[in-house]
Amino acid sequence: MITIYHNPRCTKSREGLALVKQFDKPFVIRKYLEDPFTKEELTSVIEKLGIPPIELVRTKEKIWIEDYKGKDLTDKDIIEAMLLHPKLIERPIVVNGNKAIIARPKELVNKIL
Repeated sequence: MITIYHNPRCTKSREGLALVKQFDKPFVIRKYLEDPFTKEELTSVIEKLGIPPIELVRTKEKIWIEDYKGKDLTDKDIIEAMLLHPKLIERPIVVNGNKAIIARPKELVNKIL
């Protein structure tokens, strides 16, 4: 099953969702700001993305700049920050089986669908 972790207020996320819909495959929309990740889910998505946790962080968000920027954070600290502040998580994320991508640009969806 395909899952898109989506923020409907984000233009890039809406564009990614529109592209996922074009593939005519079953998928689930997860509005992660309303239905936050568990630690296990976020860790699993990061593993599927194949990136360090910091690459999933929206480092220009005010929360990041004020509370985390410039600090010596471990991967675990960064994951905890994203769990505490889901707004920090880059979007949209599309997961298909054991693969995932951050759909920025939206055309990256083509790589896993």
